[in-house]
Amino acid sequence: MDFFDLLTMIGGLALFLYGMDIMGEGLAKTSGGKMERILEKLTSSPLKAVLLGAGVTTVIQSSSATTVMVVGFVNSGIMKLSQAVGIIMGANIGTTITSWILSLTGIESNNFFVQLLKPSSFAPVLALIGIVIMMVAKESKKRDIASIMLGFAILMFGMDTMSGAVKPLADVPEFTNILLIFTNPILGMLAGVILTAVIQSSSASVGILQALCSTGSMSFGIALPIIMGQNIGTCITALISSIGAKKNAKRAALIHLYFNVIGTIVFMILFYSINAFVHFEFLNWAANPVGIAAIHSFFNIVATALLLPFGKGLVKLATLTIRETEEEREDTIPSATELLDVRFLEKPAFAVAQCKNVGIEMAALTKRALTAAVESITNYNEKQIKEVFKLEEIIDHYEDELGTYLVKLSGKPLSDEDNHTVSNLFHCMGDFERISDHALNLAETAMEMESKKLEFSPKAKEELIIYGEAVKEIMDLSAKAYESGDMELAGRVEPLEEVIDDLNVKVRKHHVKRLRKGKCTIELGLSLSDILTDYERVADHCSNIAVCLIQVEEDGFETHGYLNGVKKKENEDFQNLYQMYYNRYKIGKNR
Repeated sequence: MDFFDLLTMIGGLALFLYGMDIMGEGLAKTSGGKMERILEKLTSSPLKAVLLGAGVTTVIQSSSATTVMVVGFVNSGIMKLSQAVGIIMGANIGTTITSWILSLTGIESNNFFVQLLKPSSFAPVLALIGIVIMMVAKESKKRDIASIMLGFAILMFGMDTMSGAVKPLADVPEFTNILLIFTNPILGMLAGVILTAVIQSSSASVGILQALCSTGSMSFGIALPIIMGQNIGTCITALISSIGAKKNAKRAALIHLYFNVIGTIVFMILFYSINAFVHFEFLNWAANPVGIAAIHSFFNIVATALLLPFGKGLVKLATLTIRETEEEREDTIPSATELLDVRFLEKPAFAVAQCKNVGIEMAALTKRALTAAVESITNYNEKQIKEVFKLEEIIDHYEDELGTYLVKLSGKPLSDEDNHTVSNLFHCMGDFERISDHALNLAETAMEMESKKLEFSPKAKEELIIYGEAVKEIMDLSAKAYESGDMELAGRVEPLEEVIDDLNVKVRKHHVKRLRKGKCTIELGLSLSDILTDYERVADHCSNIAVCLIQVEEDGFETHGYLNGVKKKENEDFQNLYQMYYNRYKIGKNR
């Protein structure tokens, strides 16, 4: 093997790793975060968790990614530590599917149809189809499917390149001598740990091992301990991701490590103890890709079957390693913002879903704050006032956290649907926060009136109750439309906003009449003016939210043009809705 063969091998390795990365990213984007959402919810039993972990890892093609997601779930409080155990074990099984796919390179036959099963035969076809789709398609989903095809083709081309480059090593005595060192199980295991820790992928390191099989110089006796070590080396990714996380997240990463270390030690002790008496002949056979895939799967299945009943023991071991301390902080930050874990950014589709959940929670809290504030205007309640102050502070925190997270997320590759969701969040979260500010203003006005013993006349109070109901309804419509993405609900907001504008004018006129008749005071008038301003501004922000939802859905964002079009007299739907709300929130003429 000369210098140029070495360059070819390095190039093949680079293509192999790049192809694996492209394919994994394409698979993750195609799943649209669905796999991670399933992972989040369906962990009611250990066996189900194992199957789930294996299934998700098979789809996204990375046990490291699955485990990092689990660390994020535990850190966010979405998942309990006990639920994480089964998923981590299942992830180790799921990752072995890659080695079985790579083992297809070892197919040897002159039969035409069997030859077609070889990746070197169908990978070029996939590459051609993938590049055509990539060049022609505009839809993000089709382009994601194309990237899966291209990633697979690049991965297989890299695998073939590596295999071809290392074949001459079979005639190099020095290489054979180096391999003999790894007949020592401990050294072989350490080699597997180091290799996998460096490239942070057990699937990739197993693929490299399968490529080395093409030399014919590697026996199963050499390959087996290296495979064992590779399972330990893959834990490095989760351990790194847990740095700076909460203690439970660190424990989840440790469970991954303990599972692989204990499983490897027990397996090696049992295997080599039996071998001392039985002397397994296959250990002297030349290793092949299929055999390596079989060992990889067999070990992970056996280790899971052996340790799954002791899942609680693994949790206890991790808890003993990282103990509870008195100074561990209490949960003071709202739980919803903890959904915005930086680990989720590696799976942008799922991160977007988490952001939407936080946005929905933000909308719900804003609605609660506004309802409490509006009700306190005509029926003062100290408890509700305190709730408004508390909620406004929480909503401010949500906006800060969500805004920062969205900036990070916007730099990630997103599908068209996810881009719509992020655009909605960017536009709407500011409106929700401003509505909470107006709720706070209303609460402060109610407090001021209470302290000064000011009270509206019965007719003024009646008008404010009607007006307040309209404001609560427009907030309810906006929050529900945002949560469900229901454009029909969003379309109801603007007609109601027009009615609220009319109410504002009428209430102000009626106040002036009462002022002239001496039924109201200037001081009360100032409070009323503040209330009406806040009500009108709340309705304006609700209108912004609804328009944003409709315009982003239609791939446009021209607010004035939309509003001018929708309010035209010939727009029958708008006029009918306007009339309905006008009749619902009608106030008398003589006040």
